Amino acid sequence: MKSSFNKDVALQAMLYVLSKLGTADMHKVSKILYFADRSHLSKYARSITGDDYIKMSYGPVPSNVYDIMKAVRGDSFFANTSEAKALEQYFKFVNSKDIMPLMCANLDYLSESDVECLDEAIAMCKDLTFEELTRLSHDFAWTNTALNGKMSIKDMLCEVGDSEEYIEYVNQKMQMEAAAHGITI
Repeated sequence: MKSSFNKDVALQAMLYVLSKLGTADMHKVSKILYFADRSHLSKYARSITGDDYIKMSYGPVPSNVYDIMKAVRGDSFFANTSEAKALEQYFKFVNSKDIMPLMCANLDYLSESDVECLDEAIAMCKDLTFEELTRLSHDFAWTNTALNGKMSIKDMLCEVGDSEEYIEYVNQKMQMEAAAHGITI
């Protein structure tokens, strides 16, 4: 299954998380987005960000969001482009890992269900340490993926106990949406 990344929604989801936490490190933001996306897929058959999650040593990482964070931090292949410079209006790094929002999230980009799942993930993760978040995110989907590989949405949904029928429904729905947007899966 393939998802469709939505940069504007992902940025607003990041800003929403950061506005609730004040400052957070890249790891915590990544894990909150992972748990929020996983929950939203399970409850509403749609990802919030549309990002692909990659298995990295310390847990799932949202691929495109991670690229955005690295670009703003200045250590990405497109760090010095005009696109990267435009991203600097949203958030800044206070050190090499911690991010601070520079504006409030525009809730017009987030649905009520997006906010619901983001709030749940924030509540679950906000007080956890780096090590606790790492352990928590080393779930079935993470374990069932090769290092630096793309994590399966099917495995993410299996982790939360969704049925094979529902997983197939989500797969078909995402394929239809991708086809409607001209994305080949």
